[in-house]
Amino acid sequence: KNKGAYLKGLGKIEGPGKVSVEGQTYEAAHIIIATGSEPMALPGIEIDEQRILSSTGALKIPEVPKHLVVVGGGVIGLELGSLWSRLGAKVTVVEFLDHIGGAMDREMATQFQRILKRQGLSFKLSTKVTAINQKGEALHIETQPSAGGQGAEIEADYCLIAIGRRPYTQGLGLENIGVHVDGRGRIPVDADLKVTQGVWAIGDVVTGAMLAHKAEEEGAAVAERIAGQKPHINYGAIPGVIYTYPEVADVGATEETLNEQGIPYKKGSFPFKANSRARAIGYGDGFVKILAHAQSDAVLGAHIIGPNAGEMIHELVTALEFGGSAEDIARSSHAHPTFSEAIKEAALAIDGRPIHI
Repeated sequence: KNKGAYLKGLGKIEGPGKVSVEGQTYEAAHIIIATGSEPMALPGIEIDEQRILSSTGALKIPEVPKHLVVVGGGVIGLELGSLWSRLGAKVTVVEFLDHIGGAMDREMATQFQRILKRQGLSFKLSTKVTAINQKGEALHIETQPSAGGQGAEIEADYCLIAIGRRPYTQGLGLENIGVHVDGRGRIPVDADLKVTQGVWAIGDVVTGAMLAHKAEEEGAAVAERIAGQKPHINYGAIPGVIYTYPEVADVGATEETLNEQGIPYKKGSFPFKANSRARAIGYGDGFVKILAHAQSDAVLGAHIIGPNAGEMIHELVTALEFGGSAEDIARSSHAHPTFSEAIKEAALAIDGRPIHI
C-alpha cells in the first residue's frame, strides 16, 4: 500500500547501514530492529510443542486436553488456561509467586482468581516446577514449594510453559555495529529509541511492557523522528488487557506502586452487579476501580474486571493522558444502559457519592 519492499528471509546487520537477507546485502540510511520475542523455557525442560507446549503450541492442540497444567499465572498462561477450561479441559495453574497476574493490582488479582476458580480453574501458588517426565501420553510434572520443602507430582496429558518471553536478538549481527545486549537480552537504546547512529530498536527487544500496541507507538515515534519530528510516548498511559472472560484491563499505577512511592491517593470502585447493563445480561462479577491523587484528584491508575473491559479502559487512558481528574469523569455523561456507567460510578465513589449503590 505504501510502496515498501517486503523481503522475506533471515536478516542480519553486516555493518553500519548494511543488512543482508539470504545472502543479498542492502544499504539503508536507517535500520529499525523490531524482531519481537520468543517464549522462555524452564531450565532442563524441552518444549516439543506436542505435549509440552509454548503459547504457540497451545493454540494447536488437536483435542480438548483431559488435564492441562499451565506453568505460570501471568497474562499468557491465564488467557490460554481460561480458553481451554471453557472448552472443557481440567486446568491447573502452577505459579511461583503467591498470587496470579504478576504486577497486577493485588486487589484485582485476588478477585480475578476467585472468578477463575468459580469457572473451574485450580491454582497451586508459591509453587515451582522442577521436572517433567513423559511416559507415553502422560506427563508427570514434579513440583515443589517455591521456598523449598516437600515435593508433589501432578499428572496431565498436556503442559503449557508460560513463564514469560525473551527478546529475539540472537543472530542479528549486533556485534558488527558494536552493540551488546543486556543481561535479559534487550537492546540498549536512548530516550529516542536510538541504538547507535542510523540504528533504532522498538517493541519486545527493548525495555518495557511486551505489548503489540506499545511496539506500535514506538514504531510510529521512530518514523516521526527519522522524518525530523519530535514525538513523545507516555509509557505511563499504555493500557494492558488480559483476554479471558471476563476481561481484565488496567492503565497507570496500582495501589502497591503508589504505596511504595509514597504518593497519597483516593480509591473509588463500583461493582458490575449494580450496573444495569451487566444485570440485564445476567453478569455480576467484577468491578471498576479508579485511583486518584488525594490532593489534585488527577487520575493515577484505573483497573477493570468485567465484560468488555479491554474496550472500556480507553476512556480512562484518555483521562490519564490528558491529566484529567476523577471529577472530570464523574461529571461526564455516560449513556444508559452501558457497562461504562460503572466508570462514572467509580469516579463518583472517589468522593463517596456513587448513585446506584
